[in-house]
Amino acid sequence: MKRKIFVGVVILCLVVFVSAMRSDLAYGSRKFVSIASGWVVGVYFPLAGALSRIAHEKLPDIKITVESSGASVANAKLIASGDADLAILQNDIAFYALHGTKPMFDKAVPNIRGVAALYPEACHIHARKDAKIASVRDLKGKKVAVGPLGSGTEQNAIQILEAYGLKFEDLSKVERLSAAESADYLKDGRIDAAFYTVGVGASAIVDPALMIETLIVPIDGAEADALAKKYPFYAKDRIPAGIYKGIGDVPTVAVLAILVAKAEMEEDMVYRITKAMWENIGRIESAHAKGKEVKLEKALIGMPIPLHPGAEKFYKEKGLKK
Repeated sequence: MKRKIFVGVVILCLVVFVSAMRSDLAYGSRKFVSIASGWVVGVYFPLAGALSRIAHEKLPDIKITVESSGASVANAKLIASGDADLAILQNDIAFYALHGTKPMFDKAVPNIRGVAALYPEACHIHARKDAKIASVRDLKGKKVAVGPLGSGTEQNAIQILEAYGLKFEDLSKVERLSAAESADYLKDGRIDAAFYTVGVGASAIVDPALMIETLIVPIDGAEADALAKKYPFYAKDRIPAGIYKGIGDVPTVAVLAILVAKAEMEEDMVYRITKAMWENIGRIESAHAKGKEVKLEKALIGMPIPLHPGAEKFYKEKGLKK
C-alpha cells in the first residue's frame, strides 16, 4: 500500500512539474509587442486598445501593450528608435518620416512600414464663441493651442495657418498642449481656440462643447484648395451637424490615420496581427465611432509608404494587392 501511495505521489509530482514547465515555456515563447497610440482622450488610444484585445483573444502567443504618446511625429520617432513595434499616425507624417522631411525629422525613418489605412482625421479648430473667431484669419492675436510639440496636430496647424497667410508669431500666445489640456484651457478661458487633428466625435471636443458655447472654425474655399495643392495628403471633408453641441455642419480638411510597423518585425507576426485585426473588425468598430469607418476595401487607399511584407502577404491573399 505504501509503495502504491509513493508511486502515486511521484506521478502527481511529475504531472505538476510538466504542467509548470509547459506554462513556463509558453510564457517564454510569448512575443511582446508595443503599439504607440496617442492621447487617451483621442481616437488612437481606444483603437490600439481594441487591437490589443484582439491579440489577447485570438493570438495567445502575442501580447500587445498600448502606450500613450504625443501622437504622430513622436510615434514615427518611436518606430525609428525601435521603442515601438507598431504605431498609429497620420499618413502625411508617415511620408515625411520616411523621407526625413525637415523640420519635423532631422533624419529619415527608413524602417517605417505600412500595415493598414484606417479612417479620415478631420482638422478641427475649436474656438470659444466669445473669442469672436469666424475665420482662420481671426486667430491673429489670439491665444491658441496647437497640439504637443512634435505632434501631427502641430504640423497641421502650421500648414493651415500658412494657407491663410499666418504664422505662429502672429498669435498672441502659442500653447503646446495635449488634447485633454487643450479642452481644459478652452473651458477655463485660458485659450481662445485649439487645433486638433482627430476623428470626428473625439471627447476632447465633445466635452468643452457641452460646458461652454463654442464653434468649429471652417477651413474651405481657395485656402483649402491651396492647402491640398501644396500638401496632397489633405482632402476636403465636413464635420456633420449634431456631433458637437450647438455646432452645425462645418467644412474642413482631413488627413488619414494609418497603422504602421517597424520593418524589423517578423513577417509572420505582422501577417497574423493584420489577419486577426480584419477578421475581428467588430472589436475595432465598437471601440470608437471612428472604428466603423475602418474598412478592408480601403486598407491600402492613401498608404504613402511601403507595406510591411507581412501585411502585404495578407492583402495579396485577399486580392487587394497584386
